[in-house]
Amino acid sequence: MEIKFTKAPQLKEKPVDESKLGFGHIFTDYMLVMPYDEGLGWHDPEIRPYGNIELSPASMCLHYGQTVFEGLKAYRTADDKIQLFRPDENFKRLNVSHERLVIPHLDENLAMECLMELLKVEKDWVPHSEGAALYIRPYTFAVDPFLGVKPGEHYLFVIILSPSGAYYASGLDPVNIYVESKYVRAVRGGMGFAKTGGNYAASLIGQDEAHKQNYSQVLWLDGVEQKYIEEVGAMNIFFVIDGEVITPMLQGSILPGITRKSSIELCKSWGLKVTERRITIEEVAEAYDNGKLDEVFGTGTAAVISPVGHLKWNDKIMEINNNKIGAISQKLYDTMTGIQWGRVEDTFNWTVEVK
Repeated sequence: MEIKFTKAPQLKEKPVDESKLGFGHIFTDYMLVMPYDEGLGWHDPEIRPYGNIELSPASMCLHYGQTVFEGLKAYRTADDKIQLFRPDENFKRLNVSHERLVIPHLDENLAMECLMELLKVEKDWVPHSEGAALYIRPYTFAVDPFLGVKPGEHYLFVIILSPSGAYYASGLDPVNIYVESKYVRAVRGGMGFAKTGGNYAASLIGQDEAHKQNYSQVLWLDGVEQKYIEEVGAMNIFFVIDGEVITPMLQGSILPGITRKSSIELCKSWGLKVTERRITIEEVAEAYDNGKLDEVFGTGTAAVISPVGHLKWNDKIMEINNNKIGAISQKLYDTMTGIQWGRVEDTFNWTVEVK
């Protein structure tokens, strides 16, 4: 499919000091927009200047939340190549989210072609400094001007790009996690496994409470019994208990993270025992009391690996590994980021070069 290109009348000044990029505040010169119309399918993709999208006040996405998104990054290697990390997994997961929210299937090869063409145009925006990358946000939303509750017939698929530094200002320093015991984020049979805005809206109240208590993230428990661990607001969670790497199993209420999947595959390749199962917060607390909770860490595209230094559950505060990053967390971070930035050989064929 031909991708139209509309040239911007003037390009933006690129950031000079990449140490001040932050996360998600700066956007590149161009974005990709592709409409879907019932009877036509996905058609007429266009790379056009970054700017506002005009919507009807009655657009269904604004009223009923029929919207999904993805997140991945482009990395610049030491030899000035630009590469992606498992982008095929992102577009597969996008379609899983599409299916759950009754959004038409998007051909994954077409989505990849659109992304590659946009990155070729915007390659100079990929940061050069260590730890910085070009964050990529593909998303889809219904635009029908209609107030009835039903799946849309008209959608937009959009990709925007944002040069970004580290997700956490503290870098790889351990983060503090607050266990939410009052509210729930998702339940099995709901939308917890989909990357949709409603899941993040449901998490905001817990996030706000965590910040009030000087904790950076929320650890969510299951929506039925509120005792089984699910995920953190922006990442999946892992526990190393007596040498065993344990993470909550995928059963429809948590996001199947790509960094989660990669971490499991790496740990198994190193001969570590990895278990995906239901795990209660009581089990974690008991392991801590018995001196067997070796490490806790989160995984996600934005932060890659986030070691957890403190875990607060009700009145119990657990200090993990003396508030220091553990050996497995460090090895995962070094290996994953090494592959992403081309410093470590990619024996898994996870990276895709932008040519």
